[in-house]
Amino acid sequence: KNTYWRKTLQCDVCGAGFSQNGSLGAHKKKHTGEKPLKCDICGAGFVCGSELEVHTRTHTEEKSYKCHFCGLGFTDTTSLLTHTTTHAGEKPYKRYKCDFCGIRFTWVSTL
Repeated sequence: KNTYWRKTLQCDVCGAGFSQNGSLGAHKKKHTGEKPLKCDICGAGFVCGSELEVHTRTHTEEKSYKCHFCGLGFTDTTSLLTHTTTHAGEKPYKRYKCDFCGIRFTWVSTL
């Protein structure tokens, strides 16, 4: 039986389980607010390299999805839809709340 993906590591703050030390380390930074990776273009901070990589594409790729409220451009429809709801005062991001520590996350997978 493959045990590689078994979540044997646990966050000491909220109890979330992880299968890799790197994932646990990145998760713990979300509790502290630490964002050691910075975008060279705008200075935005990120916890892990994959988040920074996705963000960097927003500066370099064509933004063909435009917000009909303000004209801001996006590289994908998910980002456009998330942004569009902010015009209505909604906050669709960080909708997943940790039951242990109360911190909110954008993606359920980062809980």
